[in-house]
Amino acid sequence: MHTVMTESEDAVVLAPAAGPADATVIWMHGLGADGYDFVPMIPELNLPESARVRFVFPHAPVRPVTVNAGYAMRAWYDIRELTPEGRDDEAGLEETRARIEGYIARERSAGIASRRIVLAGFSQGGATALHVGLRHAERLCGIIALSCYLPLRSRLTQDVNLANCTTPVLMCHGREDVVVLHAFGEQSRDVMLAAGLLVEWRQYSIGHSLCEPEVFDISAWLQYHLGLTTAARA
Repeated sequence: MHTVMTESEDAVVLAPAAGPADATVIWMHGLGADGYDFVPMIPELNLPESARVRFVFPHAPVRPVTVNAGYAMRAWYDIRELTPEGRDDEAGLEETRARIEGYIARERSAGIASRRIVLAGFSQGGATALHVGLRHAERLCGIIALSCYLPLRSRLTQDVNLANCTTPVLMCHGREDVVVLHAFGEQSRDVMLAAGLLVEWRQYSIGHSLCEPEVFDISAWLQYHLGLTTAARA
């Protein structure tokens, strides 16, 4: 899949060279990174040359982060401490939700159906994808949540929007992750499964990062749910 990159103050965009986009993946980076972080990974997905998927990589705003001694960096919300509860910055999460909803609205205005939009993210970006996607008022294609956790998980059943209660979710996590513990990912998975959500869980012998088998799984998931291939999934 060949792409053309454009840059702005708020996002990096990879547009398909095969023609006008008919699907979009909005991909959120992790704490302290920026929208460029996952751009190099897109060619590794090896999507079909005919795929017309636009990848939007927003930049999080710069804000003080408590666990980093108040140092300002790109962050989707504040983290008070490295526990699940210490990451539940409700005000920050709602501010970011409004921001990401704006990106979704922009894609809808560009003619992309909501069922052709995937929210994806790594670490804090993955948590953001879950938070926004499960509350979105229109059915999305799916959510990809990598090396992350579900924010405000005690409120899941009251907050999840019926439009996305059957939206497929891919969660991937490293067994050796010491930044976002593997157990945090499992807890989030179990809460979502108990709520009846459709969660596919993959784990790998890595830390807080991605690996080749994970990239392969992400590609297969995207191709299946976006209808880019008729091949059976592994």
